[in-house]
Amino acid sequence: MPRYALRVEYDGGPFAGWQRQAVATSVQGALEAAVARIEPGGAAVFGAGRTDAGVHAEGQVAHVDLGRHWEPARLAAALNAHLRPQPVAVTAAAAAGARFHARFDAVERTYVYRIVARAAPLALERGRAWRVARPLDVAALREAAAFLVGRHDFTTFRSSICQAASPEKTLDEASVEALPYPGGMEYRFRLRARSFLHNQVRSIVGTLERVGAGAWTPGRVRDALAARDRAACGPVAPPDGLCLTAVRYPVDPFG
Repeated sequence: MPRYALRVEYDGGPFAGWQRQAVATSVQGALEAAVARIEPGGAAVFGAGRTDAGVHAEGQVAHVDLGRHWEPARLAAALNAHLRPQPVAVTAAAAAGARFHARFDAVERTYVYRIVARAAPLALERGRAWRVARPLDVAALREAAAFLVGRHDFTTFRSSICQAASPEKTLDEASVEALPYPGGMEYRFRLRARSFLHNQVRSIVGTLERVGAGAWTPGRVRDALAARDRAACGPVAPPDGLCLTAVRYPVDPFG
């Protein structure tokens, strides 16, 4: 059966997460329902990352095996037609080798988290960023984030229900960018790694926000990491501001 790679964009707000669920709407379920409209008997869709409820994506990658050959652009168009009106779109499709696996072949995943600091609530981007009332200290954010780069035991920043075999991960990048935003400032946290623990990114950002707000010193993040204790973590950031922006492979399936 021919295998196809799909690049997928979605607004995570209406979904209970990526993963198929029996009683809740999921992104995987929406894609599989669309596939069932073009593939007799349907087919499973496998994603590169199991994003949580409310988390968005502009660079999720998935793969699916179909019973016949499709021209990639026509496949994307057919799936998008059946995905409407849900906020999910296949932005690219490509024929992939039979051994390609969207999850297990990925060598890097990039997440971006957005915080907007301003007094007024968000109207146009409600659900797409975490609004805080006051500006954050960028220098302190960067100092604290630097302690997290490299290979560490991230037990402190790991959900208590995480099923990963080990809490050790290598964080390749934890950078912070400050940008003007109407009526305030926007802070973009970019985190890159081969893989992440459950809630790791949101736990890190929620903790760093405490540093930027002046409630924590940067050194407290270093101490929290060393503690290897979930109780040492700061608050978990809400899902609204998190987006899976890219998944990288040894060979780009989309060319």
